[in-house]
Formats: sequence, C-alpha cells, structure tokens
Amino acid sequence: MKKVLFLILFFLASFVLNAQGKYASFHPGEIWNDNNGVHINAHGGGFIKYNNKYYWFGEHKIGGGIGNTAQVGVHCYSSEDLYNWKDEGIALKVVEDNPSHDIAKGCILERPKVIYNEKTQTFVMWFHLELKGHGYKAARTGVATAKNIAGPYTFIKSMRPNAGYWPMNGEFLKDRPIVEEGKAKHPDTLNYVKRDFETGQMSRDMTLFVDDDGSAYHIYTSEENSTIHIALLTDDYLSHTGKYVRLFINRYMEAPSIFKKDNKYYFIASDCTGWNPNAARSAVADNIFGPWKELGNPAVGTDSATTFRSQSTFLLQESDNIIYIGDRWTPRNPIDGRYIWLPVEFENGRPVFKWHDEWKLKE
Repeated sequence: MKKVLFLILFFLASFVLNAQGKYASFHPGEIWNDNNGVHINAHGGGFIKYNNKYYWFGEHKIGGGIGNTAQVGVHCYSSEDLYNWKDEGIALKVVEDNPSHDIAKGCILERPKVIYNEKTQTFVMWFHLELKGHGYKAARTGVATAKNIAGPYTFIKSMRPNAGYWPMNGEFLKDRPIVEEGKAKHPDTLNYVKRDFETGQMSRDMTLFVDDDGSAYHIYTSEENSTIHIALLTDDYLSHTGKYVRLFINRYMEAPSIFKKDNKYYFIASDCTGWNPNAARSAVADNIFGPWKELGNPAVGTDSATTFRSQSTFLLQESDNIIYIGDRWTPRNPIDGRYIWLPVEFENGRPVFKWHDEWKLKE
C-alpha cells in the first residue's frame, strides 16, 4: 500500500512540475520549451559555463524557404541545471541596413561558439560564415566579442584562417603542384592548401576548444570539406597564430566536436551528407595536434547508422557527465529543428552513446 501511495504521489509531483513548465529530465527529439513556453531556437549550438550558469548560443532559425540563412542572428539562453533554459535574447544581430556587410541579413551564419578570455576579460564568439548571395563559396570564419556573456556581441572581422602559413605537418605541400599533371581531379591529387595559401584556408563547420593551460583552438572543416584543420589561436583568442595541422585527410568530416578526459582528447564528427544524417565518426589522441586514431561510430543501437537522425554540434562536460549534443535538422522548416542530447559512456576505451527516450544527469 505504501508503494502504491508513493507512486501516486510521485506521479502527482511530476504532473505539477510539468504544469509549472519545469523539466527534470532530458527528452531527446521532443519540443523543448524555454521559460516563455517557446521551443528553444539555438541550432548548431555551443555551450559555456560561467559563474555557475550555463549559456547556450545557437543559430536563430525561422520557418520557410529562407530559414536556413541568417535572418535574425545568434540566440542565447541560460540555465542553472541544463534542463530549464531562460531566453536571454539575440546575442549577435545580423546587419539589416547594409547588404554588403559580412554578416548582412541573409548571409549564412552557422555553429556559433563562445569562449572566455581571462586575460582580456572578454567573451569571444567564433562562427562559420558564408557571405550573402555566395552560397557556400566564401568558406570564412567570423569573430565577435562582448564584455557581457549574453551580449550584445560586436562583430570584429571575418577571414579565412592562416593565410600565408603552411601546416606544421604539411610543409611538403609547398613543393607539390596545385593539381598533379596528367591525373584526374581526385581529392588526393589536389593541393588545396597551396591553392589557398595566400588567401587563407577554407573554414566551414567548426568548434572551439580551450585546453587546461588556457590555449584555445579553432577546429574546422577545410580543403573543400575533405580535411579537418586544428589551429592554435592567439592569446587574446581573436586570431590564428599560423600554427595548425591537417587531420583526417580526405576523410570528409564535418560537424566537429571535442572533449578531454584523463589527459586524452576525444573527437566526434559526421560524414559530409548535407542535411541528411549519417553515421558519426570518433577518434582519440594524446596530443591535440595528433596523431589521432579513429575509433568508429560512437552511436550504438537502432538508428546508430544515422546517429539517431542527428548531427554533432558539441560535447558538453558537467562533473561526471559528458553529453553528446546534436541537431536533428529540418531544412524545409528550420525553426522546427530538434535537439538530441544523450549521455556519453566509455566502452573498451572508446566513447559511445545510446538512445534514451528520457534520461537524467548523474549526481
């Protein structure tokens, strides 16, 4: 009888909790409302913890055919428990009155990530940027800063990374032709680094990572999406140092994410299949510049071949919890995109995550 009464009280408590608009667990793939009862609008997101509160920055989407271009900007939310999120407004607004501006309304602004520079006491946002009207040809990265974590952020500049620098593991490319004579234009015969040496390397899907010593890295898809670059940033986190490496050459990875555990670096990314989901990739290294060892698809179980119909955007660490964070894209109605958060565990030294209809953080 006591057990039945307990279950009844638990059910009633849960009902009251839900009625108040509070979450006590994660429900991957479902509508996730903010404090205003509106589905969270922060796609391709990045996360940062500051003063015991988490902040979520992501692409603000709208519905319809133009919803995959930046019509509003970067949205920010805050949370004390990772379940319930408060709308903090638009952190970085697109420019509406200057169509030639780098972040003009209608540009493509994706995967914003924010890190904090303790030396300058400045929040620094990086993002993948495609200039308005150019499709995905520009392949640039943008930088914005703020003194207040939620913004407003001020756009500083956009560029292609590491112009005039050879990769630390690729100086041999300077002696190779851009296209090897007499061979078909296959990825292993094209020298994109040399082609883009003066203008800077291509930069599309990206993330940021701050190591234990405060060094920050820009990790991005480059060389026509064929290769990942990991680049060291300057001490103020505003520019590249020219120190970078080429990794996963001709593996065609995008949507990079990274975390560090027990002095090892772990990397999760996706294949390049546009808006369509695919099997994720994972890798491990003792040094962020490599060498990296691939570990296969970290998703396990039914629908793992599509990473549970999602694409990685971030790996969030909270105490003993590591969370895979992915997007379930809906390109025909981008505002309806859902979020896939799943707990990462370790099996035989490799990170894995399985599907859960509902789950909670370890305490």
